[in-house]
Amino acid sequence: MKMLGIRWTIGDVSPRGFEALRLSMWGALRAFGEEIGMAVVVNSLSPEEAKERTGKVPKRVEWLPAGRPPGVLLNFLDRDMAEGVAWKLAPLRIFPDIYELSLDNDCILWSVPPAVFAWMEEEDPRCLIAADVKLALGAFAELTRPEPRNTGIRGLPPHYDPATAFARVLQEHPVKLRSELDEQGLQAVAFDLDRPAHIVSTADVSICSPFWPHQPDLGRHGAHFVGLNARSLPWNYYDRPASECIADHWEKHRLELYRRVGLGEPG
Repeated sequence: MKMLGIRWTIGDVSPRGFEALRLSMWGALRAFGEEIGMAVVVNSLSPEEAKERTGKVPKRVEWLPAGRPPGVLLNFLDRDMAEGVAWKLAPLRIFPDIYELSLDNDCILWSVPPAVFAWMEEEDPRCLIAADVKLALGAFAELTRPEPRNTGIRGLPPHYDPATAFARVLQEHPVKLRSELDEQGLQAVAFDLDRPAHIVSTADVSICSPFWPHQPDLGRHGAHFVGLNARSLPWNYYDRPASECIADHWEKHRLELYRRVGLGEPG
């Protein structure tokens, strides 16, 4: 496999979110091998505190503070963007000269999805993005193909400049980014410029939560545990607190996740 760097983004999330990050790192190491680069970009707290909350991780992991949102977006950011939006894009790249795979902290892989193999082996490489179970692309939903996509997994080929792609999209569609869905939609449109991005299917990496239309089970190669980062969810699901549903769903899969990433039972 060609040279690969994997990056994660983490903020002041729930303890389960940090546990998922630890599992995601070990799973990535098991799936992609010992030669990968690994970095975590930290916002809303110090890299040292994030490292402590995450627990034992591979020694090769580099912990970095998040910078300012990229300049290409500054004129398009709404004040609401302060609440976690655009953090995935600060900085735009960590590993600019090699293949760069971005995973949400709650996205856990234990083997390599076929779309990732195809992305890295293509002679003229393009971008990669995850599929979703429902369309959630904000103000950009009408500007791209109808397949639902999710930025819990993003792949950029060597020397690809996302700033140039974002500028092209925003010049033609000068939309104010007001939510995480707008940020996600911008990336989905940008990654499809010139040639459509590879898509990691939800059968391979499930959009995993107890809430329909999300998927309750693990995928063939991984699972993205949406909702896990929230400290609490202020609503009910079938007359039960949503936070309890998330907690039970995580516990249902937790031991199996440790086994699949090669850690044995939780300590």
